[in-house]
Amino acid sequence: MTKADIVDRIATATGITKTDVAIVVDEFISSVIEAMKRNERVELRGFGVFQVVKRAPRTARNPRTGRTIRIPERYLPVFKPSKILRAMVEEGS
Repeated sequence: MTKADIVDRIATATGITKTDVAIVVDEFISSVIEAMKRNERVELRGFGVFQVVKRAPRTARNPRTGRTIRIPERYLPVFKPSKILRAMVEEGS
């Protein structure tokens, strides 16, 4: 499913124009991104949590040369689904 599909479904279900729905969907995505840039947790009850996780620095090995390299710390966006969402997905499978 793409963002356009989401916009189509919401517009059909609500009777709001696709243009207005697209603006709302884009602003929602922008709000989540901005919050994550500030290292804030975005919790949507019954859906899940968007948050940023810090990965510690580590050493790795180049499998081709065997040379050890240092990988710096990183920050990754993650999504953790709620128990409700996990249960709904499990029922649908």
